[in-house]
Amino acid sequence: MTVAVKKFHHDSDLIDQFSRQLCRELEHAVAERGHAYLVVSGGRTPVPLFERLSKQVLPWPQITIVLADERWLPATDAQSNERLVRQHLLQHQAAAANFISLLTDASDAHQAVTAVNQRLADLPRFDVVILGMGEDGHTASLFPCSAELAHALSTADSVAAVTPTTAPHQRMSLSLARLLDSRHIYFHLSGTNKAAVLEQAMQPEADFPVSRFLQQQQVPVEVMLAVPEE
Repeated sequence: MTVAVKKFHHDSDLIDQFSRQLCRELEHAVAERGHAYLVVSGGRTPVPLFERLSKQVLPWPQITIVLADERWLPATDAQSNERLVRQHLLQHQAAAANFISLLTDASDAHQAVTAVNQRLADLPRFDVVILGMGEDGHTASLFPCSAELAHALSTADSVAAVTPTTAPHQRMSLSLARLLDSRHIYFHLSGTNKAAVLEQAMQPEADFPVSRFLQQQQVPVEVMLAVPEE
């Protein structure tokens, strides 16, 4: 299955096309199955996309949003992905959407794995998954530096607790298997550095965590990449 890479010279052009595609897919899912399931990622890159989507007229009460991963911090913390989603996506029209948190009151992410797995257990196949990618080739919180990576890539559970050594905070991440249980996966990337990592990760011999998504044959993958003109 070939990965489709769509390149844009401006982030604004990417957001224009990407938001339209996502609206069509979410509307189609609700029309076909009565509900849509959308997985989103944190970080700075998706904020303009979130703000655009938040104002779209969609059947938001029939749309459920889940994070691909979360830092193990209170949802009120400035670095929390949940806070970012609540501030930038779950606003305006999208305030009517359903949101499932990956957080619990447990002090350690490992202690919360069972509870979060139970919370996600009844969710069907995701309709759309939007992932980012780090310059180390990680996606979601599947960090190449973490001792838990092999488990997160192989478990049938929905989530895995991860402690990266090159990034702060424990994480709760959807597992490779759960992220691949979807109808369409997008990577939303921006910048020349990310473009270079993407090129490496797509090579047959590459072994980055993100390569597990780019080289699989199970789910269509589309990369939305903004690289400024030279």
